[in-house]
Amino acid sequence: MRPKDSRSLQLAGTSTTRCTTHLRELPVLAQTQIASVDAIMSVSLRETTRDVTSLSLTDSDGELLPQFVSEAHAHGVEAHIAIGGWTGGIWFSSNLASAKNRTAFVQTVVDFASKYNLDGVQFDWESPNDQGIGCNTISANDTANFLAFLQELRQNPKAKKLALSAAVGLGPFFDAAGHPLTDATGFAKVLDYVAVMNYDVWGSWFPTVGPNAPLNDSCAASANQQGSAVSAVKTWTDAGMPANQIVLGVAAYGHSFSVPPSDAFESYTKKLAAYPAYNASNQPLGDAWDNTGSVDVCGVYEAQGGTFNFWGLIDNGFLTERGVPADGIYYRYDTCSQTPYVYNETSQVMISFDNVRSFAVKGKYIKDTKLRGFAMWEAGGDYKDMLLDSIIDASECS
Repeated sequence: MRPKDSRSLQLAGTSTTRCTTHLRELPVLAQTQIASVDAIMSVSLRETTRDVTSLSLTDSDGELLPQFVSEAHAHGVEAHIAIGGWTGGIWFSSNLASAKNRTAFVQTVVDFASKYNLDGVQFDWESPNDQGIGCNTISANDTANFLAFLQELRQNPKAKKLALSAAVGLGPFFDAAGHPLTDATGFAKVLDYVAVMNYDVWGSWFPTVGPNAPLNDSCAASANQQGSAVSAVKTWTDAGMPANQIVLGVAAYGHSFSVPPSDAFESYTKKLAAYPAYNASNQPLGDAWDNTGSVDVCGVYEAQGGTFNFWGLIDNGFLTERGVPADGIYYRYDTCSQTPYVYNETSQVMISFDNVRSFAVKGKYIKDTKLRGFAMWEAGGDYKDMLLDSIIDASECS
C-alpha cells in the first residue's frame, strides 16, 4: 500500500508555489486532495442530488470536513471542495435547467461554502450535453446554462472571494448542436482556471493497448490519435482559454490489459510492441484499491477496473521501490506519447502508466507553455512523492 510518509498525506509538506497544483485523492473526505495556487488544498467530490437545494454529504464527511478546513487553514493554505465527478454529476443538468434552479443552486453552493468556511469550489461536470456515465440528466442547453450559473455565482456577494474552477475534458464543452465550443471566453471570464483531465484517454474501450495519459499524439498514426495534453491545450486556447488559466491533469495510475506474448512483442524480438491487441474478455485485477466489481450509480454492473496506482505497480512487482522495472519485467518508453509500459510475460499483464520520466516531461511542457500548473489524480497514488517531486522540479512549481 501507499507509504505513510508521503507528502500527499501530510499538510505540513505543502508549500506556497507559483503554480496551481491539485493532488487529488479518492472521492471520500477521509482521504483528501492537496492543491496549491499560492498554497491551496481541496477535498474530494460532493455529489449533486435531485434536490437543487442540497449536496450529498455523508454523516462521517460532515464530521471530517470541518477538521479538514481547520487543518488546511492552520497550515496557511486555502481549503476548496469539488462538486460532481464522473458518478456525482448526474443532476447537474436539471439543477441548472431554469433560472429558478440556477439561483437556488447558487445559494446551495454559497451556503455550503460559508457553512464550512471554504475558500474555493471546483465544478467537475464532465459531460454537459453528453450522456457520460449513462444515466445523466442532459439538455442541449447544458453548456449555456452552466455559463449562466457561473456568471450568477460570480456575482453573488458571498462568492466574491471564492476561487472558482472546473475539471474539464480534452476539448471545450459541447454546444447545443453537440459540437465543442469554439468560443470559451465566457468561461475564461468567470473561472479562475480549468483543469484538463488528460488521463483515461486510452483503456478497455479501445481494441488495442494505448497510452493512458499521452503528452502528445500528433506523432502517432492517425488511428491512434485519440487526444493528448498537446492537442487539448491547443483546442482550449484556440477557443479563448488563456494558457495561464489551464491546469494540466496528470495521472498517478495506469490501466492494465491481458496481452498474450504473441501480441506483446514485435515479431521475432523481445521488444514490446506499440498498440498491441489484448484479450478483452480477461480484464486483469488491479492493485488493492481496484474495484473488484460492483453496481454503479446507474444500476449497471461494472467488473473490475484493472487500474494500478504507482505504488500498486511497486507492490505487485512490476517496479522496484526506485520506480524502475523489476527483474523479469519488460519495459517500453513510447517517445511519441512520452509514457511508459511494463509487461509481465508470466501473468501476461501489460500496463500503460506514468513514471518519474514521463512526469518530468510533462512538467517541462507546463513550464514551456506557461500553463498554470498541474492537477494530479490522485495524490495517494504516488510512492514517497517520486512523481510529485519530479513534476514540481521540472515545472519549477517550487
